[in-house]
Amino acid sequence: MNRVYFIRHGLTAGNEKKRYIGKTDEPLSEQGIAQLKGKTAPRVDVVAVSPMLRCMQTAQILYSGQEYRIVEDFRECDFGTFEGKNYLELSDDPAYQAWIDSNGKNAFPQGEDPQKFKERCAAAFAEFMQSVKDGSAAALVVHGGTIMAILSAFDRAKKDFYDYHLSNGQGIETVWENGSLTVERFLW
Repeated sequence: MNRVYFIRHGLTAGNEKKRYIGKTDEPLSEQGIAQLKGKTAPRVDVVAVSPMLRCMQTAQILYSGQEYRIVEDFRECDFGTFEGKNYLELSDDPAYQAWIDSNGKNAFPQGEDPQKFKERCAAAFAEFMQSVKDGSAAALVVHGGTIMAILSAFDRAKKDFYDYHLSNGQGIETVWENGSLTVERFLW
């Protein structure tokens, strides 16, 4: 059994403007940094992060002095032509409306297929957990989409992908046992 903490990175300028920020490697905003500085992260043995700057900065704030492991496939989804735009800017785009009508199941134009994104994240998590010693605690400092993909794949409750949404800087505690996760509580 392992305790696994999922922590969504702090706010970025794009997040503050409700933009789709996937492959854009933007840093935390001043508000995002301030938001994280007042939090006490749970003690863990292993910290894993997405390769994106916003996740590494979040880990450096929450787990200062602790080494972290970069897991390439924990990166956020590639939003294609929606990248860097918000819903208002996309409201007249027929491709965006088609994506909304599909309940987020259609591939992003010139971007990643959501199902392949979920599979990528789930496979990376399963592989990562094989490297975590039984009885150890781990923190994943990653993206909202990554967290939703992993929890929707492994949580015993089997909720919908969007039911696992976390706000920037929010965390959730889970227990990993026998190849499944059980959500325990929100951290902050």
